[in-house]
Amino acid sequence: MNAIWSEILADLQKEVNGQAFATWIKPLDAVKVENDVVFVSVPNKFFLGWLMENGYAPMIEKAVSGRFGEGFRTEFVVSRRDAAHLPSSQSSSPEKPAPDTDWKERSVRIGLNPRHTFESFVVGPSNEFAHAACKAVAGGLYHNYNPLFIYGGVGLGKTHLLNAIGNQKLMENPQLKICFVTSESFTNELIQALTNDRMGEFRAKYRSMDVLLVDDIQFLRKKERTQEEFFHTFNALYERQKSIVLSSDKFPKEIPEIEDRLRSRFEWGLIADIQPPDTETKVAILHKKAALESIELPGDVAMFLATRISSNIRELEGSLTRVAAFSNLTHTKITIELAKRVLSSNHQNMESNISVDDIVKAVSSHYKVKIADIKGKKRTRLIAWARQVSMFLARDMTDSSFPEIGMRIGGKDHSTVMYACEKVGEYMNSDADIARQVNLIKSSLAK
Repeated sequence: MNAIWSEILADLQKEVNGQAFATWIKPLDAVKVENDVVFVSVPNKFFLGWLMENGYAPMIEKAVSGRFGEGFRTEFVVSRRDAAHLPSSQSSSPEKPAPDTDWKERSVRIGLNPRHTFESFVVGPSNEFAHAACKAVAGGLYHNYNPLFIYGGVGLGKTHLLNAIGNQKLMENPQLKICFVTSESFTNELIQALTNDRMGEFRAKYRSMDVLLVDDIQFLRKKERTQEEFFHTFNALYERQKSIVLSSDKFPKEIPEIEDRLRSRFEWGLIADIQPPDTETKVAILHKKAALESIELPGDVAMFLATRISSNIRELEGSLTRVAAFSNLTHTKITIELAKRVLSSNHQNMESNISVDDIVKAVSSHYKVKIADIKGKKRTRLIAWARQVSMFLARDMTDSSFPEIGMRIGGKDHSTVMYACEKVGEYMNSDADIARQVNLIKSSLAK
């Protein structure tokens, strides 16, 4: 096994720069192989968290499966200097992460957001049917709900519900093969597979899933080769009675330039729509986010924000993040007056002409990193942070969607942009210096 692990390290050394390899890859060690699982030890929980948050874990898993074989998966364990602490059918139970931590780590590894659960989703008249349908699918009930097709406008909670299904399945059965992917990522993977003559691996991956969650399926339009491949993937999973959940901004019949045979399959199961939330639901959403982020949000301010933002939940939560960050930075209480000042219409109008490229340029200048690095694949701490700040500000200051931002910033995945926005928002709420830096960049753009 030592020889194979040396080969894996050599493979990884080609993927990252020397400093990153020495800091984050070299300390790892493959300590045991059992039941098609390769156990890789990490020095501590912080180290493991950093690997998860910065995209190194999937890279390591890919390298492991490349050397051990496609059927092998990777399990990260915190080092105890003793193999006795590893899982074994012949020994006592190991010291493993708590179940709550375990499923969250798996969630991150497969591209889900562990914060998007059914418990964190606010149910109201506008989304209760879609929520109930998703819970039924997550619980393994009602196989005639396959596929489940969720549609609704931008920022209404479709992605949250898809993540909630995947997370619920993981909590109940960690061994399930679950894939969360955007239609754009599916297309990009297909292109890479065609280019590298690895279609067999591509098909084996997607057609062996127990649960397939595809976000923004409407972006398959005009992509004939991708539609063809997805058609056969859909059939393979459906025939094996595996769960398929799709989201779109349109009803199946309204999606343009989609093959009729694919459109008809979207309608085979259950179709659920999500409508814009009413004021009461928006207030509840704000209070739930405030509780999760430890933000003291007065009721009158929540009502003001709810009536100010017409429908988009992402914009609603984003407005709370901006108000909370300003409050934290200036050490003032959140009031209606403060919210009005932060979210003034003039401020919004100034932002309307700002492009994603303008934002990347400003972030590059502030952190003294190259624009090419922000848009590239380097994962050093400073570059990764500059990339996340760029994504956060692009979402905050432009009308670009998550997929659009990802495409403008190095072709990154929609879920990567979502994660970056949430991470930067969290840091701004808890760290006044970070909030000051981000707001400084924002102010320079608004001039």
